[in-house]
Amino acid sequence: MKYRSTRSNETVSAEEALVKGLADDGGLYVPDFLPEPFLDAQALLNLSYEELAAFVLSHFLTDIPDGEIRKLTHNAYTGTFETSEIVPVKTLSESFSMAEMFHGRTCAFKDLALSLFPYLLVYAKKQEKDDREILILTATSGDTGKAALEGFRDVPGVHIMVFYPSHGVSPLQKDQMQKQLGNNVKVVGIEGNFDDAQGTLKQVFNSSLRKEEAEKGVLFSSANSINIGRLLPQVVYYVWIWLKLLKSGSIGPREEFNVVVPTGNFGNILAAWIARKIGTPIGQLVCASNENKVLSDFFETGTYDVNREFYMTEAPSMDILVSSNFERFLYFLTDSTDEVKADMEALRNTGKYEVSREALKKADLEMMGGWASPEAMRKAMTDVYEKYDYLMDPHTAVAYAVYDKLRRTGKITRHTHTVIISTAHPYKFPGVVAKALGLDEKESPYDTLREIEKATGIAIPQQLGELEQKEKRFTDTVERKDMAETIRAYADTIIK
Repeated sequence: MKYRSTRSNETVSAEEALVKGLADDGGLYVPDFLPEPFLDAQALLNLSYEELAAFVLSHFLTDIPDGEIRKLTHNAYTGTFETSEIVPVKTLSESFSMAEMFHGRTCAFKDLALSLFPYLLVYAKKQEKDDREILILTATSGDTGKAALEGFRDVPGVHIMVFYPSHGVSPLQKDQMQKQLGNNVKVVGIEGNFDDAQGTLKQVFNSSLRKEEAEKGVLFSSANSINIGRLLPQVVYYVWIWLKLLKSGSIGPREEFNVVVPTGNFGNILAAWIARKIGTPIGQLVCASNENKVLSDFFETGTYDVNREFYMTEAPSMDILVSSNFERFLYFLTDSTDEVKADMEALRNTGKYEVSREALKKADLEMMGGWASPEAMRKAMTDVYEKYDYLMDPHTAVAYAVYDKLRRTGKITRHTHTVIISTAHPYKFPGVVAKALGLDEKESPYDTLREIEKATGIAIPQQLGELEQKEKRFTDTVERKDMAETIRAYADTIIK
């Protein structure tokens, strides 16, 4: 299988796509075709997570021998998660379950792909016979940064630089990044939001700086979900969720299930859409947004418009207006690189674009959008804890609030079981969780965590609790306009 750009006829191997991250024309790589459905529940039901990952990915990374893929998934998913299930699926009622994706090293769903991606990248680099150093450039809205830093920490031949909105992440998320260990890592805050960081990095990938540093011996790549090495491993856990539902009896052999995904950069829900295309029986697929509801509005109107107020919310990983992976979805909707290129140029120049009536109709058939206010999000956290004794983080709460509203208004099938994608451990957001429980927020987020632990009996994960005593290593903050020179300065230290 080859990979092509969403904006031109540029086509590369999987290994090239993994190493480069972004296409030369600024587009994103997509499979040149999606495999025909190949999933047989009975044959897959007793596979471990790593075995399932190897099986699914073998259909997308066809140039990698099956034995090699099995080695890579074994290394990625052995000893890196606190539960052997990797993704537990907890059924709270006949109507819905929670798929917990926060049992990895950084307590967020990004761990599931970023545990594997470094192995894929190192393998691809070796196959490409390129001995240059790789510099991973990553923008984060909160969780990707830490997961990428942890995944690439001290990986030989690879360095990573993460930019985050200095005032747009939770105190725990900031501590996770600023206190990161490793000799090949760099973390920088920016005065701006995630869109500023991501947009500037895309400019860097398309600038002369990328070529200059490549000539010096440093290749730029990405660990954001714009890289197929981040996107494809996410397809696996939707297949896993289906098998877990079958095993528990939450659905029958011929039943569909709905999925609600709290969405920011659109990678997680795009992976669910791909999973459905290869045979996972997902019925309704719901894209849940917070106040930054550009995606929800698109599914209603067919217009993607970022000319609006940007909100910094208590669900910071969803505080995104330019959702990069939506470009891939747009490509699959239109099947036209020319249309995608034109739409992306319109977005850059005017801040919006509009799809045809036919494309909007197709989008409506593929998924639906919905959004939740901060008040609805907090109410969902409180209600679910009181009714089901289950504590959600704010992103998961947004997804639940959207699901509950759609269910009550009859827009989501009531008799079909629904899975809410739980993307982060609630303890990453102690302030809002405390308020939802009626507890006072303490001056120190760690004191707040201890109060929540005392009230709920839910233990503080070691990887969060131990942060309190660690020293901050990375406290620099730069303006957006200075990001490129900051990258240049760091890249130049790699080759000295």
